[in-house]
Amino acid sequence: MSESLLHGEVVGSRLDDVRAYDGVRSRRIFAFLLDYLIVLLLLIPFGLAVLLLGLITFGIGWSLFGILGPLVAMIYVWNTLGGPNQATVGMRWMGIRLDRMDGRRIDGLTAVVHTVLFWAGNVLLTPLVLLVALFTERKRTLHDLLLGTVVTRADRQS
Repeated sequence: MSESLLHGEVVGSRLDDVRAYDGVRSRRIFAFLLDYLIVLLLLIPFGLAVLLLGLITFGIGWSLFGILGPLVAMIYVWNTLGGPNQATVGMRWMGIRLDRMDGRRIDGLTAVVHTVLFWAGNVLLTPLVLLVALFTERKRTLHDLLLGTVVTRADRQS
């Protein structure tokens, strides 16, 4: 483990460096908006495929429209947030990434569970649940606390 000095204090890992959390909340909001614009754009070709499938199967394939949005979003999150960059496309554009507090990599399943917990928390507890990030150390949200994750600036590598 590499250690460095920050204002006379020893910083053991990038997660201990306070600079890794500068501007994370606002960057996270913009990343969310960008990611769901991307998901909406991805729904166009998938929606056309389901439309054609429905025509071929005399309407049976159209039942997939009910799950198409969440399915496309989960595939997107699995492949981006659960990928080697540990960030969705929107997160990469905003210069942030998701890290585990124990130092292990984010896998696809953890990425999807993180997203499902985010939406479940918003549905059950209203978006006010996101106010937790104003009062927690490292600006963590409720679903971050539950999964042992944190969003940090990607440019603060140690």
